[in-house]
Amino acid sequence: MMHSENELNDYNDFEQARVLTVPSDLAGERLDAALAKMLPEFSRNRLSTWIKDGLVFLNGNPAVPKTKLWGSETISVLPQPEPDESAFQPEDIELDIIYEDATLLVLNKAPGLVVHPGTGNWTGTVLNGLLYRYPELKTIPRAGIVHRLDKDTSGLMVIARNLKAQNSLVQQLQARTVKRHYTAVAQGLFGADGKVDAPIGRHPKERIKMAVVHSGKHAVTHYKVHERFTAHTLIECQLETGRTHQIRVHMAHLNHPLAADPIYGGKPRIHSPEVSIALSEFARQALHARKLSLIHPETGKTMTWKAALPEDMEMLINVLRLDAGMLEEDWEDDWDVDDSDCEVMYVRE
Repeated sequence: MMHSENELNDYNDFEQARVLTVPSDLAGERLDAALAKMLPEFSRNRLSTWIKDGLVFLNGNPAVPKTKLWGSETISVLPQPEPDESAFQPEDIELDIIYEDATLLVLNKAPGLVVHPGTGNWTGTVLNGLLYRYPELKTIPRAGIVHRLDKDTSGLMVIARNLKAQNSLVQQLQARTVKRHYTAVAQGLFGADGKVDAPIGRHPKERIKMAVVHSGKHAVTHYKVHERFTAHTLIECQLETGRTHQIRVHMAHLNHPLAADPIYGGKPRIHSPEVSIALSEFARQALHARKLSLIHPETGKTMTWKAALPEDMEMLINVLRLDAGMLEEDWEDDWDVDDSDCEVMYVRE
């Protein structure tokens, strides 16, 4: 049976989510029967429960089990863990929610905050905090989380508040229509703007790392130069795909690893005492998810949010500017291209 050719981004929490195209040999079948044949790894009872709970969509609408199929329809399935797989508890964790309505939330994640419970971080995560602040999210898989940021990467994330919104956001991530712009400080001096098109997979020897490898998944990062310092460059990166550690891996592949990156930063380089101290005190990769654009699942309007740089990253950049002899009146504050046809929502100061 044919499974979707679309592949979810590694930062998407629905790594087991499925988008299926109904093959012609299942034309005339009921949806529930056809789904059991297309997803034989799940029991019929489990699939029926997901349909009943609104976790299965036919051409974007909640599926009805007795619907007759014609072939070529699109079925989206959002698998939900069994109850014993979801031992996540609400916790009173400070979250900077910069936008909310009945459909979605936008979070400005602080550096050091883990998004989803996992090995070594079963508590104190964004998910735990969401369940405390929005108890109704316990009925939504992964509490509405549809993509992640690394623990030490700061910035914007979107959270779905209902299943319809979650399905829409998952499909937008698959279709690569969610636009994510990151501000980063990279080591070395870039010559010009550019693009990295290089597959990413698990590092062949160091399993905690990712790397550019032949057998990896397709990955594309666009980067734009904003300011050059003595031995660093301030860049903006836009993700076309969303692989694990993508920006960090791609910049290291260019021999421009992110400043202070503890995993991909390589051997320490020689800097002035002031820069050396600033980098040692920064203690995380210099990466911030600064801008997020998507189509609102309910209104269909394109919306854009921007998050100001966190204080630690702003301080690092200012040290690099002073080290390069830049005058304060020449410092850039905003490098965004025109946001016409978008509703722009700025983070609270």
